[in-house]
Amino acid sequence: MELPPQRNDLLLVNPVAGGGLASAILPELREFAARRQWNLEISITESPNDLFAKARRAAAAGWPRIFVLGGDGTFQMLLNAVAEYKHTILGVIPAGGGNDLAASLGFPSHPIRAAALLLDGEVCHLDVVRVRTADGNERLYSSGGGVGLDAQATLYANGAYRNLHGRLRYILAALRALLGFHPIHVRISTLGNDPKNLEVTALLVGVLNTPSYGAGIYLAPAAKIDDGILEVVALENLNVLKILYLLPSFAFNGQLKTKQIRRLRATCVRIATDSPVWFQADGELLGLTPVDIAVVPLAIRVIHPKQQHKS
Repeated sequence: MELPPQRNDLLLVNPVAGGGLASAILPELREFAARRQWNLEISITESPNDLFAKARRAAAAGWPRIFVLGGDGTFQMLLNAVAEYKHTILGVIPAGGGNDLAASLGFPSHPIRAAALLLDGEVCHLDVVRVRTADGNERLYSSGGGVGLDAQATLYANGAYRNLHGRLRYILAALRALLGFHPIHVRISTLGNDPKNLEVTALLVGVLNTPSYGAGIYLAPAAKIDDGILEVVALENLNVLKILYLLPSFAFNGQLKTKQIRRLRATCVRIATDSPVWFQADGELLGLTPVDIAVVPLAIRVIHPKQQHKS
């Protein structure tokens, strides 16, 4: 893909993101770009692999700014495609099932309002997270990942509930995953100047770069996306009555108000389980445990709204 003489911005569209929201909003987005005289090249992608290939070719060709229309999983594909091209500035217009990165950057959930802020935004540096799964594969993610119930719920969120939007999609997926789910025994080891070890029987263990994941589930409200620190959150096993008690608050504001949450802060962490289980990140299943996870400080440049305090 050659760099146009006008040095256009490139927008890669995941048409199935958000249960088709990205595809539905595209005509309005084209009208917005024309009205604002935004030199925007729009490319519809056919699959995650197609998006990855187009993003990598564009970065190699010198496109200065590459954006995606989609959610956290779509941005993850862009991130992994262009991470080695440090000159490239990235951006996201939220239109996915989960838009936690966009929210942490200060963008509203409405794609057109977000596009207006993106067009007039400014560049900041952002931490990303590198995970190595049991098969030796490495991948980067930007928001949150984990093992346990959230990974099981990902199967349903990307399957039976893929056409639902927002937090409801992940709550229903989590409730469906609870049927037949057994808590997992997890060993968590952090590295650094103050190493810690934690063993816990948990519903889930999350490793977050952003305050929330799963479309606004605030497991790590103190997380910041540019402080070089990961938030490790373990939700201990809860009985069904306790889960039902917590559900209203969880559904309405994404908060889990329980003392059965254990928290660690680290730059590197290893998660091991008695038997291999899936690790998910940004709503995508990446591989099996054990996994080694590390923050990569200020690794990429992204656009955020002007005068916004980043989470």
